[in-house]
Amino acid sequence: MQPKEFNDPVIRQSIDTIRLLAADAVEQAKSGHPGTPMEAAPIAYLLYMKHLRHNPANPDWAGRDRFILSCGHASALIYSMLHLTGYDLPLDEIKNFRQFGSKTAGHPEFGHTPGVETTTGPLGQGVAVGVGMAMGGQYLAQQVESELFDYRTWVLCSDGDLMEGVSAEAASLAGHLRLGNLNYLYLDNKITIEGDTSLAFSEDVGARYLAYGWHIERVEGENLAEIDAAMERAKNDPRPSLIVARTHIGQGAPNKQDTHDAHGAPLGADELALTKEVYGFDPQARFVIPAEVTTHMAGCVTRGTELEQVWQKQLEAKKSDAAVASWLAAASGELPAGWDADLPVFAAGHSKATRQASGAAINALAARLPYLVGGSADLAPSNNTEIKGESSWEPGQSGRNIHYGIREHAMGSIMNGLCHTAGLIPFAGTFFVFTDYMRPAIRMAALMGLAPIYVLTHDSIGLGEDGPTHQPIEHLASLRAMPNLTVIRPGDANETVEAWKAAIVNRQGPTALVLTRQGLPTVDRAQYGAADGLHKGGYVLAAETGELQLILLASGSEVQHAMAARETLQAEGIGTRVVSLPSWELFEKQNDAYREQVLPSSCTKRVAMEAGSTFGWERYVGRCGGIIGMEGFGASAPAGELMKHFGFTAENMVAKAKELLG
Repeated sequence: MQPKEFNDPVIRQSIDTIRLLAADAVEQAKSGHPGTPMEAAPIAYLLYMKHLRHNPANPDWAGRDRFILSCGHASALIYSMLHLTGYDLPLDEIKNFRQFGSKTAGHPEFGHTPGVETTTGPLGQGVAVGVGMAMGGQYLAQQVESELFDYRTWVLCSDGDLMEGVSAEAASLAGHLRLGNLNYLYLDNKITIEGDTSLAFSEDVGARYLAYGWHIERVEGENLAEIDAAMERAKNDPRPSLIVARTHIGQGAPNKQDTHDAHGAPLGADELALTKEVYGFDPQARFVIPAEVTTHMAGCVTRGTELEQVWQKQLEAKKSDAAVASWLAAASGELPAGWDADLPVFAAGHSKATRQASGAAINALAARLPYLVGGSADLAPSNNTEIKGESSWEPGQSGRNIHYGIREHAMGSIMNGLCHTAGLIPFAGTFFVFTDYMRPAIRMAALMGLAPIYVLTHDSIGLGEDGPTHQPIEHLASLRAMPNLTVIRPGDANETVEAWKAAIVNRQGPTALVLTRQGLPTVDRAQYGAADGLHKGGYVLAAETGELQLILLASGSEVQHAMAARETLQAEGIGTRVVSLPSWELFEKQNDAYREQVLPSSCTKRVAMEAGSTFGWERYVGRCGGIIGMEGFGASAPAGELMKHFGFTAENMVAKAKELLG
């Protein structure tokens, strides 16, 4: 039997208003997903009205709980909740659902709509990001102040979310780490776009999560008392929790409930009218919000303001504590004075892999940046990502070194969750070829303007004997095609240090550091261009002697060959310039005058060399230029043999240049 408070008619009226407001939005847009908001309305009501610690008047206060609608196609649900509970989302925005320029996009977008914590487009991303948010909360609670950061992360998810592989990786790690501040609310409605889930999905999801080390609850999706009690138990369990709610898609629609017809299309005018009759609403009226519902749900503002005021008093009392003061500065985006003072400078004449130089840079930065945290997908010794002398993240205990296991998909998404944690600067490493697994998360980071740092080693056929399965060929071109992602492939150890500096100051989007396995010669910076030219993306590394006749361009491990080729060509009286071009994105941000200075249009004889796909290099060499790159996959052999076989030598660059010069 329902407790007395859940029998209050205004509660049921509020829940039904949530359902119908969402259904009206979808109907007016003639596009969207009405069924899931209709089934999830009771859970959303309980969450926002009782269990979620939030303040509609200030959606971003640091002590709030986090809520992720992982099944982002059900966006009409979160928009209904945000409007009804007092966020800055007027009813006109609900009426403008999915229209150009509105705050109510087809899937919730971070930074676009107040109260949306993360962008959830591809299924599975939201639940995995939630793991990162929970890890971020645990880190702040344990490393800064437990009373200030005892918040939890709630995630509403669907069958689709939990079928996706990324969610399995993330949930496995969450269970291992015993993230008791993470709660999933799973809408077990048995329906997908193609029909009943039994077509492709018959596992016991609760049993699977129990095996991951989660706490499991099972409830009926319309039973407020059951849901409420399950949420309370979840909050008090030291494990992450999965609440399996048996729900009915399109709840209340007489002809479409429990069918896939309620999933990805409007109910239709006739069915919507019948549904409104079921709930006692005027069948012809749209976007109706009863006055009693408005008054009742507006209580979230009062409650939220009081919660935040208590938190702000706690913060005021503790802000002089060293850890809290340090976090406040980091959360504001302020870098400590001298944050880059200890970065290494590498002497010319020595060979060093850029992955090794990166490891040295990480440890120098970590000593100055206390909220730099990172790890690897079980490749820390190869990626050189360990922060030496710091603890590992273990079950129940956060640390600066994160062991993701062999879970690249989840690692990318979890990093996005960590990026949503104010103050943290997360990085993570893997082999460059495995960005294929991370790509959806990288894209989401770029779309949201988050700033994870990817340490991507073994960057070309130069990794050698592991062969073509592990030799990234098309990956540079692929990542360069992504908006708001800064790709940097440094040419020596000192460029690598500058690349790390560029990554730390770039807080507007993700940065990919693409690094070698093999050693590279360290350029003599006293004789040639300074390594800080990297911050402009491309710079004159070695100027021509005499009249400029030829420009050689390269990135990464091929810069050495361009330098050697220049020596040969200059000795023959050919005025040759070498341009190091580690980052196309940074170079394109420079003004026309600078780019013309580096690559004067008067010099059309240009040769580029890069141990990856040639795709895109036409931008810099033009129609008259030559490109030395990979036209196919690599092979299994020692790195030196491969480089010679595929033409990545100074001799080949000289030959290509002379061919152009005639």
